[in-house]
Amino acid sequence: MRLSLGVVLTAISGLAAVQAAPSLAPRQSISTLTPAQVAAYKPYSFYAATAYCQPANTLAWNCGGNCNSNPSFHPVASGGNGDTTQFWYVGYDSTLRSVIVAYQGTDTSKIMPIVTDGNFFLESLDSSLFPGVSSSVQVHNGFKDAQAKSATAVLSAVQTAMSRNGATSVTIVGHSLGGAIALLSSVYLPLHLPAGTTFKTVTYGMPRVGNQAFADYVDAHASVSHINNKRDIVPIVPGRFLGFHHPKGEKHIVDSGAWIDCPGQDNTDAQCTIGYVPNVFDGASGDHAGPYDGVHMGC
Repeated sequence: MRLSLGVVLTAISGLAAVQAAPSLAPRQSISTLTPAQVAAYKPYSFYAATAYCQPANTLAWNCGGNCNSNPSFHPVASGGNGDTTQFWYVGYDSTLRSVIVAYQGTDTSKIMPIVTDGNFFLESLDSSLFPGVSSSVQVHNGFKDAQAKSATAVLSAVQTAMSRNGATSVTIVGHSLGGAIALLSSVYLPLHLPAGTTFKTVTYGMPRVGNQAFADYVDAHASVSHINNKRDIVPIVPGRFLGFHHPKGEKHIVDSGAWIDCPGQDNTDAQCTIGYVPNVFDGASGDHAGPYDGVHMGC
């Protein structure tokens, strides 16, 4: 049975002290991104926002401002129904010289019950989709199922995009639930694509996806930036007290608009998400959609 948002918030609040507990790992120094570093993320922000558009529109690359902001994109395939399977699309950006894979997210009221569903559990990855990955690497079963629904179709589209454009680079993006799927795909796709392919993953407002072994695997095998906006509550769930951990790569947008680079996993510095949002009642659901350097998530 899925929990109501009110029940979820009450339950998480009751464990807020555990959620906000400092990490035993040494704290690493934070820094502020330069304007040029922030600007470099903007194409990916538009790609993540565009994933909310209907597949017919992303396949035609006709979705208004979001599509117009990345005019060098050449679509290859799109899919999903926005209900049982999140929207997704794949294509090639000739300016970035990378295949782009993007996944649709969901709003705060819908994702909170998913990430804290009373029936969720940590589960090992499917060996047919993730061959060779240790069974100790475990993820939220709901996110695992969501990624699996489009996995083979996305892989086929990526292979086509790479072959058609002579590409050796793949960039995976997503917001919210789409960010969780993107993170899982950043583990999945390298297992099935040619050696020498380079990968980058950029997510926005992403919840925690897996256990410590999963976070460590991601850190060892993927290049990830997960960007959190101000007091967004989604990145602090599911809680660390439940065994979930973020990989490294957090970029936190503080109230001033500065982007803070937060080294390590779940950095507890006051300018990083855990310190900024110690529990959901200190959060703001309106921050989930952005803005991310002026980009709001949604079609």
